Amino acid sequence: MAGDFTLLAAVSLLSAFQQCHFARLVGKSRMKHKVMPPAVTGAPEFERTFRAQQNCVEFYPAFLTVLWITGCFFNQEIAAILGLLYVFARYKYFHGYVQSVKGRLTGFYLNLIVLACLGILGAVGIVNSFLDEYLHFRIMKKLSKLI
Repeated sequence: MAGDFTLLAAVSLLSAFQQCHFARLVGKSRMKHKVMPPAVTGAPEFERTFRAQQNCVEFYPAFLTVLWITGCFFNQEIAAILGLLYVFARYKYFHGYVQSVKGRLTGFYLNLIVLACLGILGAVGIVNSFLDEYLHFRIMKKLSKLI
C-alpha cells in the first residue's frame, strides 16, 4: 500500500526537510546578528529571514492538505510535479525575502498559483469521486468518450 503514495510521500519529505533548513537558517541569522530567543526583532536581515521562515510555516499545512487531496483524488503524478514546483517557489520566496522585501514577490506569486492549482484539482477530484461513488455518474468515462 505504501507504494501507492510514494511520490506524495517523497515530495512531503522533501518539503519537510526544506522547512527544517529554513529554521536552521533563522538560527544562523540569530547567531550572526546576536538576537537571542525569544526576541524576534533585530537587524533587518534577521527580521526578513525570520519573517520568511514564519510565512513558510504558515502556508505549510495548506500545502500538505491540497497536495495529498490532489494526489489521492485527482492524480498523484500531477500533484507531485506541482508539489516540487511549490518547493521551488518556497525556495525562491525565502531567499528573495532574505535579500529584500520586494525580492519575495516572484516566489510568493508562484506559490499562490501552485496552491490554487492544487486546490482546484483536488476539488475536481473530490467532486468526481463523490459523483462516481454516490450517484454512479462516471464523468471521466463520459469525458474520455468525447475526446
